[in-house]
Amino acid sequence: MQSPIRTRVALAGAAVLGLLAVVAGPGSAQADPSADAPADTTVGDVTGFQASGGSVFTLHAGAAEARVSFVAADTFRLELAPNGTFTDPTGSDIVLPQGKPPAARWKDRGDRYELSTDKVTLRAFKSPLRFALYKADGTRLWAETKPLSWTKDTTTQTLSRGPAEQFYGGGMQNGRGNTSHRDQTVQVSVDDNWNDGGHPNSVPFYLSTAGYGVFRNTYAPNTYVFGQPVTASAKEQRFDAYYFAGDAKQVIGDYTRLTGKPFLPPVYGLEPGDSDCYLHNANRGERHTLDALKIADAYKTNDMPNGWMLVNDGYGCGYENLPETSAGLQKDAMHMGLWTEDGLDKLADQVKAGQRVAKLDVAWVGDGYKHALDGCKAAYQGIEDNSDARGFTWAPESWSGAQRCGVQWSGDQSGSWDYIRWQIPTYAGASMSGLAYTSGDIDGIFGGSPKTYTRDLQWKAFLPTVMTMDGWAASDKQPYQYGEPYTSINRNYLKLKESLLPYLYSYAHEATKTGVGPVRPLALEYPDDPKAAGDAAKYEFLSGEDFLVAPVYQDTAVRDGIYLPKGTWTDYWSGRTYQGPTTVNGYSAPLDTLPLFVKAGAAVPMWPGIRSYQDRTANSPLAWDVYPQGRSSFQLYEDDGVTRAHRSGAYATQRADVSAPQRGSGDVSIHVGASKGRFTGKQTARPYQFTVHTGSAPAQVEVQGRKLARLGSKAAYDKAAGGWFYDAADRGGVVLVKTATLRTDTAFEVRLKDTSAVGGRTPGAAVTLAAPVAQELGAGTPGTVAVDVTAGARDARDVQVSLAAPAGWTVAPAAPLDRVPAGATRRVEVGITPAKDARPGEATLTVNAASRGGSSQQRIAVSVMPAPPSGQAWASDLVWLTSSNGYGPPERDRSNGESGAADGHPLTLAGTSYAKGIGAHADSDIEIYTGGKCTAFTADVGIDDEINGYGEVAFSVEADGKVLWTSPKVTGASATVPVDVPLAGARHVRLRITDTNNSKSGDHGDWAAAKFSCA
Repeated sequence: MQSPIRTRVALAGAAVLGLLAVVAGPGSAQADPSADAPADTTVGDVTGFQASGGSVFTLHAGAAEARVSFVAADTFRLELAPNGTFTDPTGSDIVLPQGKPPAARWKDRGDRYELSTDKVTLRAFKSPLRFALYKADGTRLWAETKPLSWTKDTTTQTLSRGPAEQFYGGGMQNGRGNTSHRDQTVQVSVDDNWNDGGHPNSVPFYLSTAGYGVFRNTYAPNTYVFGQPVTASAKEQRFDAYYFAGDAKQVIGDYTRLTGKPFLPPVYGLEPGDSDCYLHNANRGERHTLDALKIADAYKTNDMPNGWMLVNDGYGCGYENLPETSAGLQKDAMHMGLWTEDGLDKLADQVKAGQRVAKLDVAWVGDGYKHALDGCKAAYQGIEDNSDARGFTWAPESWSGAQRCGVQWSGDQSGSWDYIRWQIPTYAGASMSGLAYTSGDIDGIFGGSPKTYTRDLQWKAFLPTVMTMDGWAASDKQPYQYGEPYTSINRNYLKLKESLLPYLYSYAHEATKTGVGPVRPLALEYPDDPKAAGDAAKYEFLSGEDFLVAPVYQDTAVRDGIYLPKGTWTDYWSGRTYQGPTTVNGYSAPLDTLPLFVKAGAAVPMWPGIRSYQDRTANSPLAWDVYPQGRSSFQLYEDDGVTRAHRSGAYATQRADVSAPQRGSGDVSIHVGASKGRFTGKQTARPYQFTVHTGSAPAQVEVQGRKLARLGSKAAYDKAAGGWFYDAADRGGVVLVKTATLRTDTAFEVRLKDTSAVGGRTPGAAVTLAAPVAQELGAGTPGTVAVDVTAGARDARDVQVSLAAPAGWTVAPAAPLDRVPAGATRRVEVGITPAKDARPGEATLTVNAASRGGSSQQRIAVSVMPAPPSGQAWASDLVWLTSSNGYGPPERDRSNGESGAADGHPLTLAGTSYAKGIGAHADSDIEIYTGGKCTAFTADVGIDDEINGYGEVAFSVEADGKVLWTSPKVTGASATVPVDVPLAGARHVRLRITDTNNSKSGDHGDWAAAKFSCA
């Protein structure tokens, strides 16, 4: 039965059964449950029922009361007040007004009440009171295995767990989250731990693949144990949760409808940021805020994108000359940001002076997430109240609701390979809790190395938001600081990120509608793939739906264990296609190569050739990178990128629809629709560029039915205002198309006749290329590089292999392979001579193979070695292939010193001074090439006397990947330890110093008198 007016049903004789306690009978459970509650008290039998307003239902269980309030047809709130009095500590902080509730109905089924909308039914069993949620079709979503329970300070819900049920959420959980939490415990609280295992931006929300999600409406700490059964607890004696029914994307959408959709950042917020303290920086000497302009100029000089700068990022830093600083940054196409260390009292004046970014801090937001959330909202609103700009904040701690006002940042860490590893699952995992913008510093705030910086920057270029923090480490961390090859590699990835702004900005806009952020775990897009939920997909993620990113998180040029889910995937760099589901091992990933794959069907909008979004003009082209397969589309979103006019409808959308064969030969058409909408600065006409990955040349290309001119070379194409060119040597073969300037309010079509879907006319016909790892060459010395050629589904004939090498290198033509049988592999030796002045270390070569079946490309890594040492060679005089250090650079013939080279002191151990040796700081790793010419390594090791007894480390000597010697634990008070290690013809030797007490305080380790005995 149901009544539209307030209804009350009393259950006679049941009042004494209101509560059941595990240690007391029903009578004693009637005492005030808030006073000295038993260890675990559970709700007892239902003693009364009320329905009011058509969407709110109250169930009495003795002194306790439960209340169900439907918010939407698939969303409701469940509250429990053990003492019968409902409270709401969050008030209006988190949950937004939701409008008119849906019409709900109820029925008494004897053993239970059923509370229903058109989409869900909540069953409230009477004896004892337990809840279970069902879809309208009768599918069970969840069920309590015991009634809601409480102790003096905790309330818990206990649910059954399905045999294959997976769980996600809890906000930002450092080191995990993009794969299932099944059989794990997730903490949601302030823990001040910004490293692996911490949860600084946790959120009291989780979702289940059974088809539901839960948000605990509280500021109290939560603990979720996703075992059998599942328990969800909050540290408060009240229960208040919202439930959402649907798949993962629907649940995230409903949760963010309740707590707020992610904000839309300004377009410069999706550009890289830079932060430092320029006034009173103890690490850099006396400087002034205007010195930030020198760094901005350096970004521009190095042709590197950077959208904003925090100019006071340091405790007690302060600032001066804000209007002049802001104006100077604007000249370099950057916006000014400030760290709000001292609070928000001066925010209005700062914004009027040009501040457009606010970085919040744990020092002033107070104890608890309410203060952090209030700070996020106040800083965001302060920017908007005092300018026409959009609010844009970064915060190291937050809570539910913060997605509507800022970027969640994982805090202060030290750069290392392990830092890269645990960062990868963190941010995609946070997207499962509606956090659309999460990030960490490139290579951390401390530590790091040129190589870890470059590897970390590569994959973070595919996060929507990212920044570099400079002033805290021993040396500055701008991406141009490390010299070549690092500077060029960093530039290439930053400019790739810049070119992808239309793609990521469109996803950012989508997040304001759906709650789903641009960075996604595989499990979100492939929920039926069990491998997407497990470790197979832990160290990779999706950027939008189209890019699969599998970062390199070890010091290696080979990436194993790349899982590709169902579909066709194209290697972004080589054009090689893979058919998923499959796992790729042995992927060649030289330092300049991020393992990156594009989903077939992708149509990616791009802004080519820019350093800043402000480089765009009324005549700038829009480019589309197309991977044709079947029917697919992408909707581009555009607005002015800076102001809030889009909220009043000042924006435009333009959709590209691609039609192609599902596989093999056929025509490819790209229909670009009219741009719909208006905004200030919108292009009324623009030229278009298309890169279409077909692997086969079309017979002709038409634009609006008119034949386009075919150009004879890439150089001719680059110079021409319009036309097309098939570049067989580019990523397996791509069709390049340029149109004339076309009106944006008019649709047009590009048609490629008689070409193919991605993968070519005969998929699998092209050869694949690989190379043995650890190939070494000598500078200026003739050598060879081995390349393995594997035929595909058909015999490969007339295969010609060549190498593209750095400038100054010479390559000898290799003899062609007449025939490689289908599935067989043949090795080709290509003669090559590095330049005499080639820098020791890793170099990238591009292997090209042309055959009757098409073309193939592959990047490979080789190592350029210096001449091996001879005689008695001091380690400090030799070339170091690689070197990393815990603070500053390792020093030659000096102690570790400070942030610069050669700023240490004479090496001194136990009162003895040494003229030769290496001064380092744990954790330190130095690689030296010995080329099999050395028989022994000797040294005296210890912690330098300058530390006065502090520090605790261990020394080790490794050769060709094997540990040959390890010292005992060495402290600042230890005696000098002699080292004499036979090398037995080792080619590579690594000298390592490792921190042994996790403090890194005073860990100044010396390799005194370090010497190699060589032939």
